[in-house]
Amino acid sequence: MSTGYQIQTEPFIVPTTDGKLIEEHFGRASSGEEALSIARMLAPAGWSEPPQRPDFDEYTLVLRGKKEVTVNGERMVLSAGESIKVNAGALVRYANPFSEETEYVSVCFPAFSPEAAHRQEE
Repeated sequence: MSTGYQIQTEPFIVPTTDGKLIEEHFGRASSGEEALSIARMLAPAGWSEPPQRPDFDEYTLVLRGKKEVTVNGERMVLSAGESIKVNAGALVRYANPFSEETEYVSVCFPAFSPEAAHRQEE
């Protein structure tokens, strides 16, 4: 019999090479969930990733610090307590060019996968 809920106490740590910590609580890597993914991120000062044109909507909520988001050429900076939804198909680049670590939560619908992110070469 199902309990009707699932508590995640040991999120999957996604291997990275850029110093960013990704703790996937629910999603393809952690629970096999394909409908959506939820991850807590810690992006070090000076971090950035290549532009991407994902097949999923991505919602970001900044918990601490600031995060630079460039969508279809429009640059914006989110601070703690602010959020953004980036629609599937938009060209987006995430970065933390600031001097402090950034902590944020990312929700992807459907769930994140490297193949669906369509990251571009620098």
